[in-house]
Amino acid sequence: MLIFKLPDSDIFYTLEKSQEKNVSFVSFDNKTVLDFKGSIQEISRENIEGQNISPKSKSPLIEIGKETPESYALKIAQAKDFIEQNELKKLVLSRRKLLMYLDIDSEKKISLTKSFLKFCESYPNAFCYLFEKKGEIWMGGFSEVLGKFDKKNNSFETMSVAGTVPVEESWTDKEIEEQKAVTDYIQSILKKFSSNLKTSTTKDLISGNIKHLKTDFSAEISPESLDKIISELHPTPAVCGFPKELCAQGIKSIEHFNREFYAGYIKVETADFIYYFVNLRCASFFKNYAFLFVGGGITLKSDAEKEWQETELKSLAIQNNLIFE
Repeated sequence: MLIFKLPDSDIFYTLEKSQEKNVSFVSFDNKTVLDFKGSIQEISRENIEGQNISPKSKSPLIEIGKETPESYALKIAQAKDFIEQNELKKLVLSRRKLLMYLDIDSEKKISLTKSFLKFCESYPNAFCYLFEKKGEIWMGGFSEVLGKFDKKNNSFETMSVAGTVPVEESWTDKEIEEQKAVTDYIQSILKKFSSNLKTSTTKDLISGNIKHLKTDFSAEISPESLDKIISELHPTPAVCGFPKELCAQGIKSIEHFNREFYAGYIKVETADFIYYFVNLRCASFFKNYAFLFVGGGITLKSDAEKEWQETELKSLAIQNNLIFE
């Protein structure tokens, strides 16, 4: 079962049985791909609410150990050491936040379909999804586009999104440098595949209670280049760091958990477009708890307390939209 909506749209879609492979979820490390087969069809809010999605009892990778500001600060210190030793600009560190439902409402059960609909209302400009497959249940929503390919004119669009502060705060050098590293990386890749790359000015991207810096890119490419471009773009410095192979090693040695679909991407193919969305604000759900995946770019200028607060703010995207009944 899969339900989703595209950015800036209030139409919901599901997949009706067919052999078409229209939606795929790719994990951060590219090792897991979940394919959803079927033709894309509209689904009403009433039909969504009528779906029965019940989380399974527990995760086979339970590893319940609540991250604390202190334990996260230690990881940030390790990340800074790694950055310094390898002369990197940044490394992206993530958290898997444990949310016990008993801490919210011990008398009621979570309604994932109603939570999904509320989540969509809170983030109208985001791609949002809810799926259940092979015993896994995930929900997420985000505005970050890894790629959008227009089949009619062969145009390819992507964006550089990085740096995070609360909406009311001003940008510092830390966020500006962080976003510039992503922008430079994407430009260097697209220039290999197109001679007419267009780059926008950098603007604010508001996402609920936080904002990011965003630069848009567009280029005409050959359809045969599309898979190669996506494989070079993913994972971008915004979710990993650069060089990505080295940073992925650092992430694995510091984080000590599997990111799974967090910071991977979702491919959605329609009649006219092929979309690739970065899977960022997301969570996996179980009977009594959920894991909320969040992260942030670490540089030598990072402050551990601020980084913790940034991940806490990001986790509210899912947490504040959960409905129990």
